[in-house]
Amino acid sequence: MTIENWWLYVVTVLVFMSTPGPSHLLMISVGMTNGFQRSLATAAGDLTANLVQMTLAGLGLATVLLASEYGFSVLKWCGVAYLAWMGIRQIGSSFKPRRVVDKARVSTLPNLWTKGFITSAANPKAVIFFAALFPQFIDHNAPVPGQILVLGITYLVIDGIFLAFYGKSAHWLAQLIGQSGQALIDRAAGVGLLGTAILLGLKTNKQL
Repeated sequence: MTIENWWLYVVTVLVFMSTPGPSHLLMISVGMTNGFQRSLATAAGDLTANLVQMTLAGLGLATVLLASEYGFSVLKWCGVAYLAWMGIRQIGSSFKPRRVVDKARVSTLPNLWTKGFITSAANPKAVIFFAALFPQFIDHNAPVPGQILVLGITYLVIDGIFLAFYGKSAHWLAQLIGQSGQALIDRAAGVGLLGTAILLGLKTNKQL
């Protein structure tokens, strides 16, 4: 793979990420309620799922997933239901007395990681996306595994930067609003989770 091909790949990924997706909305929600540093656990969960999806794509399972429409639906809608439930619960908590909400509003790191992992894993067509994207930039006259590794790491780094940006921006906004607007923050975070669920639901019938 030439350096020119690599730069073209970087531009392609940047264009792909220019529109916020489900994982970005989730980072906004988590960043507002749990802070930037803790939101990195959610980003880690998302990137872990991406790594698994890249591995599956590399193993040639994209064809299997394409043939398993039922498996697609089950995995996707489980993720949609989970995120919608979390969003509704977040909005409901915003109407409770603050002393009750403050004790429960900060999630544990494993829970934050799980949110990120489920949000990304609930879109199994990402496996097909990686299986279709990588070959466009691979030089088949050179060792393929090393090129796939470079493309995968590049994607994870770019995605990680985007996720951190959304988490940091949301945390900054929450600090700007302050404690007086905490109920509003909780509602906005809940809406963000519902938006994440809706985007995943819409992706059920869309090709990446």
